[in-house]
Amino acid sequence: MSARTRHWSILGAVLLSLLASLSLVVTQPTVAADGKPYTNPVKAQKGADPWLEYYNGSYYLVTTSFTGELTMRKSPTLAGLSTAPSVQVWSDSTTGRNSNFWAPEIHFLDGKWYLYYSAGNRGTACCDSQRTHVLESAGSDPMGPYSYKNSLTGSNLAPGGWLIDAGVLRHGGKLYLVGSGFIGGSAQSLVIAPMSNPYTLASSTFTIISSPTLSWETSGAPVNEGPEPLYHDGRTFLTFSASSCQTPDYKLGRLELTGSDPLNPASWTKKQTPVFQRNDAAGVYGPGHNGFFTSPDGTENWIVYHGNSTSNGGCGNARTTRAQKFTWNADGTPDFGTPVALATTLAGPSGETATTPTAYTLVNRNSGKCLDVNGGGTADGANILQWTCNGGANQKWRIEDMADDTSRLVNVATGKVMDVADCSSADGADIRQWSWLNNDCQRYRLAYTGGDHVRIVNAATGKVADVADCGTGDGVDVRQWSWLNNNCQQWRIVPTTA
Repeated sequence: MSARTRHWSILGAVLLSLLASLSLVVTQPTVAADGKPYTNPVKAQKGADPWLEYYNGSYYLVTTSFTGELTMRKSPTLAGLSTAPSVQVWSDSTTGRNSNFWAPEIHFLDGKWYLYYSAGNRGTACCDSQRTHVLESAGSDPMGPYSYKNSLTGSNLAPGGWLIDAGVLRHGGKLYLVGSGFIGGSAQSLVIAPMSNPYTLASSTFTIISSPTLSWETSGAPVNEGPEPLYHDGRTFLTFSASSCQTPDYKLGRLELTGSDPLNPASWTKKQTPVFQRNDAAGVYGPGHNGFFTSPDGTENWIVYHGNSTSNGGCGNARTTRAQKFTWNADGTPDFGTPVALATTLAGPSGETATTPTAYTLVNRNSGKCLDVNGGGTADGANILQWTCNGGANQKWRIEDMADDTSRLVNVATGKVMDVADCSSADGADIRQWSWLNNDCQRYRLAYTGGDHVRIVNAATGKVADVADCGTGDGVDVRQWSWLNNNCQQWRIVPTTA
């Protein structure tokens, strides 16, 4: 063989080897990119007892309110939840269930969302009147609108049917309500009852499946609460919160369904040590009352929970919502790791592709035009009106949670807030911008009306942002008016960037 022949033969072999390598590379399974960077907390205001779902391209987050209202946040990225609008999805003035809304959860069952929460009676001492209630969505939108469906309680629960932290366990094609309560003088325990449908119990008798008997379940008080199912490779786990939430030793334990009947206490096996607890080095105390969700691409498991940043944070609104990825041990059990310090930048759930919103436009349902500060003027009293949407900063708003079920609307261009002129309560009072004075005339409730639309309700007057006379032209004034339930008083929240 000539030198030239050997040269081309060697070169051909190299090329074939390279092509084979490329072929191997091409056929390797792709790994989804990390999601958008985020930091905890993902909700700093009223962040206790969080429940988070990823559904149809968005995350939905709902938490304890301690009032007679529930708000929900929606964002295409986990990072965006920290500044997403808190939109009221339910309020109730009915005696007996009009206060202390705790531990809301949403579950998609039979094509609708069901929202479970506990509530008590306004004006009575906390918290003997807490009962579990369930709402039903009109369709498949996690934000509703919702209607009241039923009260879920047990004849053997004391006092008088007391039941909190309820959610739904699925097993063998059946539904079970799991929650926290007292039976026959027991300590606060995990209880279960069968359901005939998502809003009806098949039996009013509950059974205890876990009581606080181990030392780590009794710090401050003996407590088992917040049961949350987790399903993996054909196995069913149930995490729960143990010890008093007043202590920094509030933590998570775990049961596993090792028998065939969820109603039989012997079917449940408790892990003898906690699975998620305080991390003093990271400044995380009392982590608990969790939920679970899956990354957008379905490849990662995540835990959402609340925690305190001080050892004496207690059971109130100092608790904030946090989230982090978890993995699985070789024996098939979950490994939740340790709580991560606040302000630590982490990769978000894999498969996120959307841009994280930092501001919002508000588009009138009738006219299709945007809420606008006239000419981008920076003076106090500059008029707020509607105008063709053009992406201008004077049509962008930061909707900032005030931690009292209301928000302030801050214009991106001017830094000033939406305000009712002279705090007037009259129909037709002008809506304008003004420097922040921290009064109720500058606070609003965004109440969900469906189809990504809200009514913008002034906290002082109870009246809504209304396009004058339902005009459709540029420059038509936006004023306040009594709620008439028409499209001129509804606004679509559209995510954007500042």
